Amino acid sequence: MAWLYLIAAGVFEWGWPVGLKYGWTAEGLRWGWIGFAILCMVGSGALLLLAQRSIPMGTAYAIWTGIGAAGTFLIGIWLFGEAASLARFFYVGLILIGILGLRMTSPA
Repeated sequence: MAWLYLIAAGVFEWGWPVGLKYGWTAEGLRWGWIGFAILCMVGSGALLLLAQRSIPMGTAYAIWTGIGAAGTFLIGIWLFGEAASLARFFYVGLILIGILGLRMTSPA
């Protein structure tokens, strides 16, 4: 169950950068999006807390940030038109390989 908590925590990590991006506009703050970002931060942290009860802290943190980084990278391309070069995909792929390596070698 700890691994499911960790994956869910990583997915919640995708929400808060999106909430912050949509929450600050030229017209000012959009409180609904800021609230969404805060909710995602709290959810992500709470799920990471649960995951770390069984998964070593260093492993959990590295995987959590990796899932967050890779997902946010893809969302940035999809929602915000960020650059989608082959080199960027290659390096995000290295992050994903690192996540899989940590998962396969974790004692938990």
